[in-house]
Amino acid sequence: MKQKTTKTIKPTTSEKQRVIFPLHRINLILMAIAGVMIILGFILMCGDSSSMEEFNPDIFSARRIVVGPTIAFLGFIFMGVGIIYRSKKEDKA
Repeated sequence: MKQKTTKTIKPTTSEKQRVIFPLHRINLILMAIAGVMIILGFILMCGDSSSMEEFNPDIFSARRIVVGPTIAFLGFIFMGVGIIYRSKKEDKA
């Protein structure tokens, strides 16, 4: 009786990395930058509020209603870009 021998092909290290880590180092760096932008935007929106006894005109400052939300929004957009981004090295491989 003849037994069939099967050859197993072991994946190379780069193939293993693609299977285990769908996001590469550059993706994680871009996502970290986006996370910092989001946190910075929310920090810029923070501040004292108005109360019934005293009106605080700072609640209408440009920092709190324009700059902070814009930076946070751009951070969310940049997070999507960071997830989708593929490096040119990866395309050649």
